[in-house]
Amino acid sequence: MPFPIRVCVVCHEEFELRPGKPGFANRCPACSQPEEDAGGAHDAATVDPGAAKEINAARRAAMRNLLYRKDS
Repeated sequence: MPFPIRVCVVCHEEFELRPGKPGFANRCPACSQPEEDAGGAHDAATVDPGAAKEINAARRAAMRNLLYRKDS
């Protein structure tokens, strides 16, 4: 039984959809490869370890204010 033929949504080339193909079912194997980010991850916890504590404290304070405020 032949594999179904699909058309890639990125490059518009036809490809066979095989069972063990990594990536998305609507993209060819070349377009399914993960893109390399030159800059890397830039979230606050990776830049400064102390920043994560400050962000979490601000998040907790905001949630506390939303949950326990009195609507007069």
